[in-house]
Amino acid sequence: MSRKLSGIRACVFDAYGTLFDVHSPVASVAGKIGDDASAVSDLWRMKQLNYTWLRSLMGEHANFWKVTGEALDYALAAYGIKDKGLRDELMQLYLTLDAYDDAVTMLKALKKQGMITAILSNGSPKMLKAAVKSAGLKSHLDHVLSVEEVGVYKPNRWVYQLAMKHTQIEFANQICFVSANSWDAQAAANFGFQVARIDRFGLADENIPGRPDIMLDSLEDLVAAI
Repeated sequence: MSRKLSGIRACVFDAYGTLFDVHSPVASVAGKIGDDASAVSDLWRMKQLNYTWLRSLMGEHANFWKVTGEALDYALAAYGIKDKGLRDELMQLYLTLDAYDDAVTMLKALKKQGMITAILSNGSPKMLKAAVKSAGLKSHLDHVLSVEEVGVYKPNRWVYQLAMKHTQIEFANQICFVSANSWDAQAAANFGFQVARIDRFGLADENIPGRPDIMLDSLEDLVAAI
């Protein structure tokens, strides 16, 4: 991290992959899946994102719970896993995802600074409410915002506009958006937010408009950056 952000009034976070570990459900039942566990988890996540983008382009919105289930069904079928009990267990585990270790510490520090904090996520309200409660993040967040309010998924600009609406901040560059997903971080930067991307997965920048302003090794580094 070589530079700092300026004029920030609110920090808005992606949820899945940024605050919450999307691979924790499969990791917790890896013994039931075997050697393919990691590959199943990766495919589940990839299809989950693919389906949000495809549904948005098709004009066929479905909430993230349904999309997550459809993506899981694809991943399990791809590896020949026909276990309804396991499928149901994985879906329930998705409601109580593990938070990354740096999430709570960082949010507490931001709130002490008087910063507005929010989640802006593809997740459905039911999913986000459960995950936030399970991870102990509720008291550290001013807003938990879902794409269901606009009926389309990221990276549609209407989604990022929700952050300005609910924080009541007039200028996009007064919001710091934080994501571990390169496409999300870049779309948010293209929208006009100042963006910090946390490097959880060793991802390169995508060849799409927008670039993050800073890269973080840990969410705790964000506190010093603003």
